[in-house]
Amino acid sequence: MKRPLIFSILVPAYKRAFLGECIDSVLAQTCGDFELVIVNDASPEDLGSVVSQYDDPRIRYYVNEKNCGAVNVVDNWNIALSYAKGDYVICMGDDDRLLPCCLEEYSRMIETYPGLGVYHAWTQIIDEHSAVIDMQEPRPLREDVYSMIWNRWHGRLQFIGDFLFDTARLKANGGFYKMPLAWGSDDISTFIAARDGGIANSQVPLFQYRRNSQTISRTGNIDIKMEAANQEEQWYKDFLADEPADDDEVCMAYWRNCKRTLPLHMSKKRIYQMVRPLCESFFRYILTFYRRRRKYHITTAHLAYACMLSFKDRYKIKTLEDDRI
Repeated sequence: MKRPLIFSILVPAYKRAFLGECIDSVLAQTCGDFELVIVNDASPEDLGSVVSQYDDPRIRYYVNEKNCGAVNVVDNWNIALSYAKGDYVICMGDDDRLLPCCLEEYSRMIETYPGLGVYHAWTQIIDEHSAVIDMQEPRPLREDVYSMIWNRWHGRLQFIGDFLFDTARLKANGGFYKMPLAWGSDDISTFIAARDGGIANSQVPLFQYRRNSQTISRTGNIDIKMEAANQEEQWYKDFLADEPADDDEVCMAYWRNCKRTLPLHMSKKRIYQMVRPLCESFFRYILTFYRRRRKYHITTAHLAYACMLSFKDRYKIKTLEDDRI
């Protein structure tokens, strides 16, 4: 008799606020063949008191001796991965939730599309009150990695918790791909896993990503973020350098378009990364960006466009403030 697939649910934890909801959502799975691995990243918050409320042998709780921190947060993802004993892993935020059917549906997908390195969960976006406020766009049942990249560049939402990885392959690839502030780490880890065989996408919601003010991507030093953008661009250049092994016409078209539009895509990312700081302190940051334009791989035209967008954003903010008076 074939043994059941075992899932490892990884929760690299730092915040206490929604950890209980996160744990509850995992324990509510209709498929019981899983382990829940929680790794406390030396948090100043009392996470242990939350975990201690649960008496379930499937929960394994670890505490790091030293905090990995926001810049090196992917280190904690990989620490959690090192404890994983399951065939497949999900790495979810301490404020995110699995829907009850998540693991059961993943089991069906694996049976239907065996041998893939990664699978995707259709995801709902929730707010700080756990209300659904948005949803990812629908995706095809199957697609290749270049389709994934192209659609990601053109507005597709995705997060690390959306994905189920083959544990052995993920570890063989060096674990989750480390980038400062996890900038692009979810995308790159997924693209590496999907390079051979592509990905299967669920057609029903399985995961809930929580959008809130404490999200790491909303914080961090601008110098670190711009350096991360440089690293991300180099990774894409290297990844797209070789022709796809699959000579399918659609696959080849996506690959060619990705290669052609990479510079434009990265320019847009850098421009929009400059807007928030310019809104906060225009004269301080415009001088910073101008002086470091070569280091940041930006032109004066990029900076001028970012300035224009910052004026628009500040006008919107001022209008909202006036409406509240």
